[in-house]
Amino acid sequence: MKLKLGIICGILSWGITTILIGIFNPIFSSHFSNINIIVPIITIIVTGFFGIIYIRNIESNEVIEGFLVGVLFSVIDIILDAIFFVLPKAGKLTIGKYSTHILSIALITILITTFLGYLAQMTIDLK
Repeated sequence: MKLKLGIICGILSWGITTILIGIFNPIFSSHFSNINIIVPIITIIVTGFFGIIYIRNIESNEVIEGFLVGVLFSVIDIILDAIFFVLPKAGKLTIGKYSTHILSIALITILITTFLGYLAQMTIDLK
């Protein structure tokens, strides 16, 4: 595993996701107050982008590398969320919603990167 590249991609993924959610979530929340679809969509797009950046440099065991980088991205997401959002708002946090958020985002991240690893190992011949 290329740990340095994985950490850089994970931090950039978290930062860009957080910025994009901060920009687009108020827009979508005001128009669609009962639907919170923007967080998963942005997570899927940004994780896919940085997952491709990481996976394209791997030559063997792409599925395992994809799974491992998905776990690494999830751990980075949990740590940075805790530092910037959870600890400063410890008294006001609803634990049920946060744990559901963490589980769903971690599951999405691991599935995306593992699937990217699976696709990277395939030889595709387009004619």
